[in-house]
Amino acid sequence: MSLNLPQGVQITGDIKPGYEAILSHDALALVAKLHRAFESRRQELLMARVARQARIDAGEMPDFLPETKVIREGDWKIAPLPKALERRRTEITGPVEAKMIINAFNSGADSYMTDFEDSNTPNWDNQIQGQVNLYKAIRRELSFTGDNGKQYKLNDQIATLQIRPRGWHLDEKHVLVDGQRVGGGIFDFAIVFFHNAKEQIARGAGPFYYLPKMESHLEARLWNDIFVMAQDHVGLPQGTIKATVLIETILATFEMEEILYELRNHSAGLNAGRWDYIFSCIKKFKKNKDFCLAQRGAITMEVPFMRGYALALVQACHKRGAPAMGGMSALIPIKNDPVANEKALAGIRHDKTRDANDGFDGGWVAHPGLVPIAMEEFVKVLGNRPNQWEKQVSGNFGPAQWLDFQPETPITEAGLRNNINVGIHYLGSWLAGNGCVPIHNLMEDAATAEISRSQVWQWVVSPKGLLDDGRKVTEDMVRPMIAEELLKVKATVTAQGEDTATYDQAAVIFDKMSLTPEYPEFLTLPLYEAMA
Repeated sequence: MSLNLPQGVQITGDIKPGYEAILSHDALALVAKLHRAFESRRQELLMARVARQARIDAGEMPDFLPETKVIREGDWKIAPLPKALERRRTEITGPVEAKMIINAFNSGADSYMTDFEDSNTPNWDNQIQGQVNLYKAIRRELSFTGDNGKQYKLNDQIATLQIRPRGWHLDEKHVLVDGQRVGGGIFDFAIVFFHNAKEQIARGAGPFYYLPKMESHLEARLWNDIFVMAQDHVGLPQGTIKATVLIETILATFEMEEILYELRNHSAGLNAGRWDYIFSCIKKFKKNKDFCLAQRGAITMEVPFMRGYALALVQACHKRGAPAMGGMSALIPIKNDPVANEKALAGIRHDKTRDANDGFDGGWVAHPGLVPIAMEEFVKVLGNRPNQWEKQVSGNFGPAQWLDFQPETPITEAGLRNNINVGIHYLGSWLAGNGCVPIHNLMEDAATAEISRSQVWQWVVSPKGLLDDGRKVTEDMVRPMIAEELLKVKATVTAQGEDTATYDQAAVIFDKMSLTPEYPEFLTLPLYEAMA
C-alpha cells in the first residue's frame, strides 16, 4: 500500500491496512516540521547528557544551578488547569494494546496514562497499531474480541486520557526526514496530537500528555517549544496542551521547579517515577567507588534518599500550584493464593496511604484490580476534595537528602538471582513484542528491567558488591547463574503455555548488558537496533 508522503519524508516500515489513515500526508507534514525545527536541539541535549555524565564520572556531584536561582526564589505559579485534570486520585497505566486500553479506560480510575514508552515494545506494528487504537478509543469506536470470544468495549464513563510518548534518547528508525531518523517522542506526539487534539477538546478532556526521562529544564524547554509550534500549526490556543513530567532521573530532581517553570503554560505537574529514578541513580554514579545500593527489594520509598525526593516533589508542585502525582507500586493481584494476594494488596494500601498523607494528589497503579484500594486510601485523606494542592510541605531538601544513598545491604544470592531471572524473563517477553509483563507477582516494565541488569553490573564492578555471606559478586559467579536462571524462566514460560523462542537470545543480551566493562546507557537502545 502506497502513501502520499510529504517532500523529504520516507517510511521504511510495512504499511498494513488502516495504517495509511494514521500516516496521512498532513500528519507526517507536522512530524517533518517539528523534526526540522527541533532535531538539532534534541541532539545537542543528548550530547549535553554525555558531557554531564563524564563530569560525574570524574567526581562532580549534582547541585542546584546557580543560574536558575531567580526561578527557584521567584513568585510564580503554573497556568490554571482544566477541570478534567483537577481530580487524579488514581491513575492507571499500560501499553497501547486494544484490550489493555479498554480495560484501563473502564477501570474506575480518574485518569489513564496510555504508554508508547516503557511498558510498550516499540516495534513498528506496536507503535502504529497503538496510534490506530487511540484514534478509535478517543472516538468511542474501539472494541476487542478475545480468543475465547469475550467482547470488550468502552463504558459510557471512562478515565481521562493522558498519553506518554517516547523519551528524548529514542529514535523512530522507520521514519526518516531528509535522510535523518525522527525522534521517537516527536513522532509519537505529532501523530497522536494531529489526529486527536481537536476531537479530545470537543469531548472535554485533552490533549494531555506525560513526558518521560528528562534530565534538565532545557529538555523541558524543548518540549514546551514543540507544544507551541504544534498548537499554532493546527490552530489551537496556546496553553491548550497540558503535560505532566515524570521526575525519574536524579538530575531532574535538582531542577524540578525550573522544569515546572519552563512548561508553566502547559504544565500539569510532576510525577515521582520511582523505578526509573533508582535506575538513574545507579547509572549516574556507576563509577563512584563509594556508591553501591542494596538489592532492589530493600530500596523502598521509605529509605532516606527516596523519601527526600518524594517529599521535595510535593513541596515543589504545591508551591507552584501544580499537581503532585505519586508513582507506581509494582505489586499486582495474585490469583489462586489468598494469603499472598492479601499481602500484595496490603502493600498497595500502605504505599497509597503514605503518598496521600505526604500530600500527593494521586498515585499510579498497574492493574484495574488495584484501582479501588488506591482510590479508597486517597479518598480517606481528600474526602470530597479533588486534590490537596493547598497542602504545603515544610523543610529544606537538596543534596544532603538526595545523595544519601542508603541502604547498601543486604545483597543476597537470592536477590542476585532474582535480578537475573527478572531481567531474562522481561527481555524475552520484550523481544516477543510485549513490554508489560507480570513476573513473580510484580508488573515489570523497561524501568524495572533496567534496575535488574544495572544492579548486577554494579555489584560486579563495585568493591562493595558483596553478598551477605561475604562472597564478592563476580563475572565468574554471575555467568553460571544466567544459564541456571534461563532454564527456570523457560520452564515458567512453558508452564504458562507461551513460546520460549526469544529467551535464549534474552539471556545472551542480559549477559552482555550486565557483564560488559563499559556500562550500556539504556537497555532498549541496542534492543531496538536489533529489532526489525
